[in-house]
Amino acid sequence: MPTPPARPLRLGLAMWSHNHWQQSLYGTGCKTGERLARYAEVFDTVEGNTTFYATPAITTVKKWHGATPDDFRFTFKLPSAITHQNQLMHCDQLLADFFTVMSPLEQKTGLWKIQLPAHFGPDALPALEKFLRKLPPHLTCGVEVRHPAFFAKGDEEKALNRLLVDNQANRIIMDSRPVFAAPPIIEAVIDAHQKKPHVPVHAIATADNPMIRFIGHPDDLSNDAFFANWLKRLPAWLAEGKQPYLFIHTPDNNHAPELATRLYQLLQQQAENAIRLPDIKLPPAPEASPQFQLL
Repeated sequence: MPTPPARPLRLGLAMWSHNHWQQSLYGTGCKTGERLARYAEVFDTVEGNTTFYATPAITTVKKWHGATPDDFRFTFKLPSAITHQNQLMHCDQLLADFFTVMSPLEQKTGLWKIQLPAHFGPDALPALEKFLRKLPPHLTCGVEVRHPAFFAKGDEEKALNRLLVDNQANRIIMDSRPVFAAPPIIEAVIDAHQKKPHVPVHAIATADNPMIRFIGHPDDLSNDAFFANWLKRLPAWLAEGKQPYLFIHTPDNNHAPELATRLYQLLQQQAENAIRLPDIKLPPAPEASPQFQLL
């Protein structure tokens, strides 16, 4: 039997810098520039969504590298100029320039995320296939689709899944059921209902690193019913030797660290017969919130 990786499952949040976490995840003595390092002491991956809007300076990329341990993994979105404006076509130079800037973090990037717009439908699959075949083969990527045809369980979705399998690309799974089950009576939920895609959850692993984006309910315990299926699916993938990425959001992300650690504990208990998941703990800081401690 192959030796399982030291981190069979990677757990993270939608960002590493959030002011509300000063009293919990970071501790009051943590400066803004130290947040990524403190975050990386607890979680071993993060969603790097800022690259969708702008490519960072290479000096910034080097700082991110220096702030994280060798076994930390980022997941960076490809720029919107590639995925949305050019829709994966005529963008060879844009892609090359992006990878050049991000090269200091190449070894620490677990997934390069290709998020496609809702109008990117079945007719555009040839462009996706051509694009995936241009990517350097040693890079691992994930593809997030939003067109309704890719969730209809018909020939179009089968064609997409087959394309991803053939190119060893992971299908990114958005689970927004919890937040859409919340009544739109607070500003954060209203905003999430307007911005988050409301698509069915198709839990399929097209490659070895399935990625789940779980958009939580603002009421902590209301998430359990939606997470129950993941307590079955994730251990099954682990038993197959896959290494999933699990990202936990909440509408305003204020209590995302608490939700992530609690759901992870549930997963540890459920998966113990299949594989042992290592504990995660807060950095030792007197300001740390007690509910974070994983014993």
